[in-house]
Amino acid sequence: MVCNSQPGCFCSTITRSFKIKHLPDFIIFAYHHNALFWLTESPIVDMKTLKSLLAAFAILSSSLISAKDYNASLFGICSDGLTMNTKSIQYAINYIHDNGGGTLVFYVGRYVTGSIYMKSHVSIKLEEGAILVGSTNPLDYEMVNNTTAMILASEQSNIAITGKGVIDGRGFEVANNLVSLIHKGVVKDPLKYDRPREGIRPMNIYFHKCSNINISGITLKDPGSWNQTYNQCKNLAVDHIRVDSKSYWNNDGIDIVDCDSVSVTNSYFDTADDGICLKSHDAASVCCNVVIRGNTVRTSANGIKFGTASFGGFRNVRIIDNYVYDTYRSAITFAAVDGGFVEDIVVDSLKSMNTGNVIFLRIGERREGKKGRMDNIMISNVYAEVPATKPDAGYRNEGPVEDMPRNISPASIVGMPDARIKNVTLRNIQIHYPGGGDALFARVGIDELDKVPEMASSYPEFSMFKELPAWGFYVRHAADITFDHVTLVCDKKDYRTALVLDDVQTAKFIDLRVTEPGSKKKPVFNYNSKGVEIK
Repeated sequence: MVCNSQPGCFCSTITRSFKIKHLPDFIIFAYHHNALFWLTESPIVDMKTLKSLLAAFAILSSSLISAKDYNASLFGICSDGLTMNTKSIQYAINYIHDNGGGTLVFYVGRYVTGSIYMKSHVSIKLEEGAILVGSTNPLDYEMVNNTTAMILASEQSNIAITGKGVIDGRGFEVANNLVSLIHKGVVKDPLKYDRPREGIRPMNIYFHKCSNINISGITLKDPGSWNQTYNQCKNLAVDHIRVDSKSYWNNDGIDIVDCDSVSVTNSYFDTADDGICLKSHDAASVCCNVVIRGNTVRTSANGIKFGTASFGGFRNVRIIDNYVYDTYRSAITFAAVDGGFVEDIVVDSLKSMNTGNVIFLRIGERREGKKGRMDNIMISNVYAEVPATKPDAGYRNEGPVEDMPRNISPASIVGMPDARIKNVTLRNIQIHYPGGGDALFARVGIDELDKVPEMASSYPEFSMFKELPAWGFYVRHAADITFDHVTLVCDKKDYRTALVLDDVQTAKFIDLRVTEPGSKKKPVFNYNSKGVEIK
């Protein structure tokens, strides 16, 4: 990028960016520290474009600089932790929207509220010590698109929630109060798994079909359901947030659903369910152009996951320089199991410590006739350590002890006989396993590969196949797979083979290194596979 002040002076820290109609795609505006700049990927701009640029610059400068800050107390919003502020907060948001936009600023205190609706050109700023506190009465929350939340928005633009304050959903309390209402017959719900369904438990944030969204600096904690969901939104930036999401079931850290142009950066997620989760709920939509960079994730489920749901697809996603630790399931999971696709994905510089599994790629068919597709995946520069014990042991909501009995599961790339996972490259990967697999413990050997079930309609998890015949990698129903400088280390001798290929068409191994004490087995076992090359 080149900006109009000093090239590259602040491009990595801009707080808001804008694209203007009728200007070339290589020109955007950036708003940073109350100043407006224009940026371009080309230093050459003709005079006609320059005139349009300056005119747009003047209009944007005027509108942004004139945006006002409004103290929450101006609208009678109380910080005593007792007063229900829903109507007064909503009045303030409506007022700011009707008067040209601006920022509603909350200072030190606890502000109790039910559902509030964001409006275009309105920001909420939570100063340090300010806490938006969710009501514990489930009836104080409203719905958008069959989903309830504390902060709602639908078809709005240029909205933000920023600052160093906290959004506290008090999810454990509100969820249990909801259970009480269900038992009394006031609310109808089947209470599957003894918990209300996700949609009627309040999230902290739910935005639907919104654009130009900035979520930065804040702490989000204790939702009643998923923490924050952005559904069919465009131009979403989430940066330097902290998520503490362990109070109740289904407490995902962040859910990006069928969104376009998203960045999730420099944030910390500590969650009971999936940490950073991309979903596709609409068969006609795609979750695309996503950057997930510089985040730390701890969870009792998956660290970074695509699907479920996967009805549409996922395209052009970059997962760069992330750290996953103390996580029960997989560091990364990509699943195409509802008829959708996963393609053009890059994972680079991933560190995974004390995580139950590292890589799980899966095509399934949860709905008959709706097979998924997965193509062009690059995973590089990964260091991981898989423990012998349960990595999330002792947490309030541990991942379930499921799909047992089994030994430690390998990383897996598993398609279907008529829907292969294609074009996967693993480069500069190092994974340490505990080894010591017990041959008498639910044994499936390399001479029994046909016993491994297909499980096309099952929910996709790394442990779904129970016992697998490999301790390092298991690859099944795949094509054009490359292992380039992959190192697998086993601390103790294991009865299983390091890598097992089952029905793989074309696989290349370059500088594969396998360390297993006392083992004389070949590192790769081929079954019903063609075009396997080991260099």
